[in-house]
Amino acid sequence: MKGIRIRPEHEGLRSSLLDLEAEIMELVWTNQWPEFAVSDVHVLLEARRSVAYTTVMTTISRLFDKELLDRTKDGRRYLYRPTMTRSEFLVAMTRDVLSSLPPMGKEAAVALLVERVAEADETELDRLEDLIRQRRNANNA
Repeated sequence: MKGIRIRPEHEGLRSSLLDLEAEIMELVWTNQWPEFAVSDVHVLLEARRSVAYTTVMTTISRLFDKELLDRTKDGRRYLYRPTMTRSEFLVAMTRDVLSSLPPMGKEAAVALLVERVAEADETELDRLEDLIRQRRNANNA
C-alpha cells in the first residue's frame, strides 16, 4: 500500500485514511461490491450529505493510487474493485506500523500485546492459541 500515513489522533480506518477515503472504503466493504463505478458511491454518499461528484471521483482515484482499489476501463468510465477486504487492510496496516517501529518501539508493542493478552477472556485466548499453533505449523512445514 502506497501513500498511507498513520494519524494516531483518529480511530479505526480514519487513523490511516482521510475521512472521505475511509467512508468510501467502508461503503465498498459493507456493500460487498465486487465492482463499482464512481456514480455508485456518489449516490450513496449524496443520500447522507452533500458531496460533489468530482470530489468522490478524486478521492476514489487517490484510493487507487494507494493501491486499495484496482480499476479497469469500461467505455468512458472506470470500474473499481477493492484489492483487499477490511480485515486484510487492518492486518496490512498493523504490519506496516510494526515494521516501521525502531527496536525500542517494537519492544513496547510486544509489551502492550502481553498486557492485552493478560486481560483477554477465554475465547480470545483460544483464538490466540490457534494463531500460535498455525504459525508454528507453518514454520515447521
